[in-house]
Amino acid sequence: MNKINIGNEIQDFILRDQKKKDVHLRDFRDKKVLLSFHPLAWTKVCAEQMNSLEKNHELFDKLNTVAFGISVDPIPSKRAWARELGITHIRLLSDFWPHGEVARAYGIFREKEGVSERANIIIDEEQKVIFFKIYLIHEPPDIAEITKILEK
Repeated sequence: MNKINIGNEIQDFILRDQKKKDVHLRDFRDKKVLLSFHPLAWTKVCAEQMNSLEKNHELFDKLNTVAFGISVDPIPSKRAWARELGITHIRLLSDFWPHGEVARAYGIFREKEGVSERANIIIDEEQKVIFFKIYLIHEPPDIAEITKILEK
């Protein structure tokens, strides 16, 4: 059961990024935010998903958008993975402990596997959900679909 509904305000969170810096969602009220959930670091499709965010960081800036990659991996893993992928602009957030707390709150945690769904949530400047989609676990999200939403 998903707890994300278009038009509703998203539940706030504080998570740490790959540099151990806190990210408080409410601090981004003046921007659109893309929350790009991926099951696990160090996997091919998740790397494609995060690389597509990194490659489009300038476009996100132009569209007044901040993009975050989120998974249940611990911070040291996120830091090493960001280095391996050459990710320098996108912040990779750790939903590690309590394990998958944000993914659970949003109704996109896969209990059997212990990871989140592959999903994108876009919120507007008032932190209301304007887009929500769960993708097939083995297919990266279509970045063109995301940019169309952000350009509206």
